[in-house]
Amino acid sequence: MTLSEDSKTPLLDTVRVPSDMRDFSPAQLKQLADELRQETISAVSITGGHLGAGLGVVELTVALHHVFDTPRDRLIWDVSHQTYPHKILTGRRDRIRTLRQPGGLSGFTRRVESEYDPFGAAHSSTSISAGLGMAVARDLSGGDNNVVCVIGDGSMSAGMAYEAMNNAGSMDSRLVVILNDNDMSIAPAVGAMSSYLSRLISSKSYRSLRQVAKDMAHRFPKSFEDAARRAEEHARGFVTGGTLFEEMGFYYIGPIDGHNIDHLTPVLRNVRDGKQDGPVLIHVVTQKGKGFESDKGGHEKYHAVAKFDVVTGAQVKAKSNAPNFTKVFAESLVREADKDEKIVAITAAMPSGTGLDIFGLAHPDRCFDVGIAEQHGVTFAAGLAAEGYKPFAAIYSTFLQRAYDQVVHDVALQSLPVRFAIDRAGMVGADGATHHGSFDIAYLGCLPNMVVMAAADEAELVHMVATAAQIDDRPSAFRYPRGEGVGVDMPEAGVPLEIGKGRVLREGSTVALLSLGARLQECLKAAEELAAHGLSATVADARFAKPLDTDLLHRLAREHEVLVTIEEGSIGGFASQVMTELAHAGLLDGGLKFRPMTLPDIFIDHDSQEAQYAQAGLNASGVVANVLAALGRESEATGVRA
Repeated sequence: MTLSEDSKTPLLDTVRVPSDMRDFSPAQLKQLADELRQETISAVSITGGHLGAGLGVVELTVALHHVFDTPRDRLIWDVSHQTYPHKILTGRRDRIRTLRQPGGLSGFTRRVESEYDPFGAAHSSTSISAGLGMAVARDLSGGDNNVVCVIGDGSMSAGMAYEAMNNAGSMDSRLVVILNDNDMSIAPAVGAMSSYLSRLISSKSYRSLRQVAKDMAHRFPKSFEDAARRAEEHARGFVTGGTLFEEMGFYYIGPIDGHNIDHLTPVLRNVRDGKQDGPVLIHVVTQKGKGFESDKGGHEKYHAVAKFDVVTGAQVKAKSNAPNFTKVFAESLVREADKDEKIVAITAAMPSGTGLDIFGLAHPDRCFDVGIAEQHGVTFAAGLAAEGYKPFAAIYSTFLQRAYDQVVHDVALQSLPVRFAIDRAGMVGADGATHHGSFDIAYLGCLPNMVVMAAADEAELVHMVATAAQIDDRPSAFRYPRGEGVGVDMPEAGVPLEIGKGRVLREGSTVALLSLGARLQECLKAAEELAAHGLSATVADARFAKPLDTDLLHRLAREHEVLVTIEEGSIGGFASQVMTELAHAGLLDGGLKFRPMTLPDIFIDHDSQEAQYAQAGLNASGVVANVLAALGRESEATGVRA
């Protein structure tokens, strides 16, 4: 970064990597934090992305990189949506305005991006497990570096964090866990842990450095018998309020003001130099969004933002006349619940992301936020279903992966009518590979007793919500994409679909395009382009990945020379179901040219959704090219619309 006399970030301009700030004075660290906060705001105003979380950890980020010898000391960020300040300090400032852009920096930590990102993450509650693995690897190798995990209070609502703490607390491996307590993950944190932390903070003021030093003097270094240590820790637990963490085997320090560098750095330095055995938990309290728009950046709407005006905070969002799929789902579910008091809704810490904030306003007693706990949420829904209720579990496709055993064992095996509303199906854009809904068709379609639907447009989604509400003898799922619909006429009310029956939108004679999900409009465009090549195309919407519409499928196979399936999912999904049925029916034994179109066998990076589908070949030009290739007319594909 070139220095200039009028630079707004003169100190930050001198920091290329963390070693450049290791000798900074406390006053310089505070100035650096102020400049880092402004640089973060400036960058996100241009790129969009996660804002509030990063602003809440600016001072903590500065303190950690000042005290610890990163990257030799491993610094692991849970979820890692808060790491834009971290990226600026670790050699990536010159690229920070490429965040979430094609070919640019990821919005999360990524091992291939920097040696300062020792572990990639975008889902929550993985940091302590990964950190413990690194700490044990260090011990086995005879190393002496530190391993530091930063995890938010919201992520502490997930079972995996406790599994890791339980394991770490029973071992002697040296591990530092920073509990970043901002009382807010995406929505306000819920559950007993949130209440416990609130009581812990409110029961006393922030601990003074003298108090912290007094406690730590007995621990760093270890200089007394194990029996005496256990007695002292247990007694101190009742005084400090750290009993829960102490009983899990962690040495608890806190709570500490996470925005006070004068408090943070001495504590971190003492922990670094103590060389104690076993895990330590440092409880820091921060404010999400601190320093932006009078600290309104902590509001849920600033969790993930579009480009915005730095002065006003107003976000720049493209206007669309078509309704948002998520809102269509939520409003449809409200209408169904108005008619049926047995309908309940469940979200795993994503009320606004799934639209259940709308449902919660209409039916507050029937809306349940279980925290970042998808496994629990699915089995909780199974329990409700076992007692005659009609649960809708609204969970992103990428997050439902975390609860697969519960879907199989607790729901499908017992044929319990849990309804899975699967948002963010297919490509999601700037969040990239960690958040794409790529696998749910495959991982749900292989389960006995499961009904799997995919909405081609917003009107179909309304009908699928009504369909799921009526399915009361087995589990069901309906998937829909991120973003706006296509602008079709909306029904006044949902009408349950006939289970396992698709629809034909256009009749042709040579080519059959069988779409599952929201690529239907691209298939209709492809049919028009094929007509220009003299090829008559049928376009059908399967609606159901399971059970298949075998009558429709058999007719398409018998009456057309080419059959192409198109889906927004990985190999092993809808096309596999279709091929299996065609093979058993002997319809692949003749001259049928069958071509499955799925997502490619790669993880697709962050980009616009349109560009991601183009890369996958799941657009009109990709469909046309596949058909022409099947007919040996590849040369005609030259000039096909990209």
